Amino acid sequence: MSIEDEVKSAIEEALPGAQAKVAGSGGHFEIEVVYSGFAGKRILEQQRLVYSAITHLMAGDNAPVHAVDRMVCRAD
Repeated sequence: MSIEDEVKSAIEEALPGAQAKVAGSGGHFEIEVVYSGFAGKRILEQQRLVYSAITHLMAGDNAPVHAVDRMVCRAD
């Protein structure tokens, strides 16, 4: 499984019903998430939900995810 697939799976497992798109390489990624649970939440709250889903992929010196260069969150 590619790291893009791991990030996508982690988000979709943590946010049931979410649809995630992940692109990137070299540890830098762009993430787009559509999730009904974002409704009524501020952008920062939406992003925190996504980051909490991928924290384990960002931890440590050899983490596969070094940065999220762009994140788009939308309620469906």
